Amino acid sequence: MIGWSEQHKAIFDMVRRFIDVEIAPKREEFEHGDTPPYDVLRKMMDTFGLREMAKSRFAAQIEKEKAGKSASESRQSADAAAMQMIPIIELSRHSPGMVTALGVSIGLTASAIMKKGTIAQKERWAPDLLTLDKVGAWAITEPGSGSDAFGGMRASARRDGDGYILNGNKTFITNGPYADTIVFICKLDNGAPMKDRPILTFVLERGTKGLTQSKPLRKMGMHSSPTGELFLDDVRVGREYLLGESEDRGSRAGAKSTFTAERTGVAAMALGIVEQCLQKSIEYAKTRVAFGKPIGDFQLIQLKIAKMQVARMNIQNLVFRVIELAGEGKTMDIAEASACKLYCAGAAVEVAMEAVQLFGGNGYMAEYQVEQLARDAKVLQIYGGTDEIQVSQIARSLLA
Repeated sequence: MIGWSEQHKAIFDMVRRFIDVEIAPKREEFEHGDTPPYDVLRKMMDTFGLREMAKSRFAAQIEKEKAGKSASESRQSADAAAMQMIPIIELSRHSPGMVTALGVSIGLTASAIMKKGTIAQKERWAPDLLTLDKVGAWAITEPGSGSDAFGGMRASARRDGDGYILNGNKTFITNGPYADTIVFICKLDNGAPMKDRPILTFVLERGTKGLTQSKPLRKMGMHSSPTGELFLDDVRVGREYLLGESEDRGSRAGAKSTFTAERTGVAAMALGIVEQCLQKSIEYAKTRVAFGKPIGDFQLIQLKIAKMQVARMNIQNLVFRVIELAGEGKTMDIAEASACKLYCAGAAVEVAMEAVQLFGGNGYMAEYQVEQLARDAKVLQIYGGTDEIQVSQIARSLLA
């Protein structure tokens, strides 16, 4: 793929018009008014037929599985993959937090169920997640674990008759405060040393006795993406809540495949952030006058803008690679996904901070959007694995 087609450009324009009417004028409300993003995201999905598309794809996959065919999803065309990227890119120009909230619900949470669940579990939970009729959360991080998600994991599942007793605390959980359906990852309490205990995955529902969901946490950026904590105190669930209804289905490999999807998704988010910072910087450089002429006439300002364009081109090429691989029924391996995330996250932060610098004092003010984008971009270097974890993953794969 070497460029966006005319059809892609038309979709970009349609999504941009929706955002200009429904989201951009209410940016302050979403960013600072504690207004959850889900209603406007549902409206966007309805407007572009994404909910009906999700329903039909789900029905086709379940029918295929019931017929005894492969449970894997059918191959996408590169075109279909591109169509999924376009709303992410455009939303990220104005509200990257909304992309995170949407992606965790219809992406990470639904995908975990679709990959590892039984047919009955998929039919019970996945359709409402894929359409955003219900909000999903994917809960792996704990207060004491951070980057060492598995090694530091203390959340536990203890066998109890024909079910399990769950205990633990999860933090930094996207959609946590509002989630209706939660994929909860923990260790089986089987008496073995903590590091050797099997990983199990459960699906929990809002209102389950013993489950507490915190209020949204205050944070540096991504204000339109509600983040919270989960507390489980002797939560009893039946075996039907164990994903796959088998203790062999909740492996580390399943979580790692989710990490790969999350990391490649950062490329589209970074592209939206960089494109918006570049556009805003060009406009400002043409109109802001200093020392009697537009600041765009000064070579140092031109250097900043040129470097932003180089970053934009590089990130866009990585987005195109993700799209092409999807069209071939492939994904990046975890090392390439880590390299993709490492570069795109770093480039987005650098471009956003340079945009703030270019705007000077205005760039530090909340009314100028580059301030928000600089705060939002930073988390791309943290969630889904910090930069340091990406470096380690890339180096280990090369040295293996």
